Amino acid sequence: MQIPQIRLQSTPMKIGLNIEQPVQQIEQKAAVQSIEQPKAILEIQTTPGKLTIDQSKAREDMDLKSLSRRVDEFAQQGYQDWLAGMARRAQQGTELRHIEKGGNPLAEQARQNSKGPEKQFNLGWIPSPFSVKLDYQQAEVKIEATAQKPIIDAQINRGNHTYTPGSVDVEILQKNALDIDFINLFPDEIGK
Repeated sequence: MQIPQIRLQSTPMKIGLNIEQPVQQIEQKAAVQSIEQPKAILEIQTTPGKLTIDQSKAREDMDLKSLSRRVDEFAQQGYQDWLAGMARRAQQGTELRHIEKGGNPLAEQARQNSKGPEKQFNLGWIPSPFSVKLDYQQAEVKIEATAQKPIIDAQINRGNHTYTPGSVDVEILQKNALDIDFINLFPDEIGK
């Protein structure tokens, strides 16, 4: 026996899309910038160093004394020699007053007066160590700097923006369809 059948055959719809991409353009011009940096204000004050060298003691050691120093020494030595001479003369006068006590005071005094002092000789350093005096006052430097702020001028340029929107076109490439077939259906049998 044949069973009646209904056969369905469908064809799907096919859609086509035509897509046009959007176009976007952005143009940004660089900013115009001007920068000026003024020089810093710099003030420098210098007090120069001072070196003092005192070599008067070294010069005295080498018998190169100043005139005022030599005059003072000669005056002092003259005063001391005058006192010593007065004392010697007083002593010799006393010896002559007592000539009766015996001896030969005139010959003894003549020998003492003609004889000079013995010369002294000694080793030493000329000039003596550390006879040159040094004194140094160091220099002073004062630096004062005043910074100057930069002068900045900037002009901003706006960006250029263009936009073309995209589009989508939809089209039907194939329509959908449904085919229906009836199998084993006879008109004479439908009524039976």
